[in-house]
Amino acid sequence: MLRRTVESDIEIDASPERVWNVLSDLPRHADWDPFIRRIEGDLRQGGRLKVVLRLPDGRGMVLRPKVLTADPGRQLRWLGHLGFPYLFDGEHSWTIEPLGDGKVRLVQQENFRGLLVPLAGRTLAKTRQGFVGMNEALKRRAER
Repeated sequence: MLRRTVESDIEIDASPERVWNVLSDLPRHADWDPFIRRIEGDLRQGGRLKVVLRLPDGRGMVLRPKVLTADPGRQLRWLGHLGFPYLFDGEHSWTIEPLGDGKVRLVQQENFRGLLVPLAGRTLAKTRQGFVGMNEALKRRAER
């Protein structure tokens, strides 16, 4: 199966709990997040979400991923499919790594796999730009 990983990380001057609170406050994403414009659903392992994305080029996407991990202050991870499973799957995660002194490193990553991955180079580049924009916005929000 064909695979590709997109990743962006950022250092945030806030506690893991503060970063988690911003990330997990689903109704407020539209207030600060330029990438995930709306997110709703059940934020627990096995829960289903509805995620409305806007790529930096203005294109939108709606995903309905299943939550794999929702570990407060540590990690949020889900698996979504575009179309049918194994066509274009994305396992998305945010990992919050404590650095000490009230700081964390936030790693946003998506592991893509499926038959359409080789055709998605431009979209994956735009996705990475979306990650960078979201991480920077989350940093501003968490450090307020």
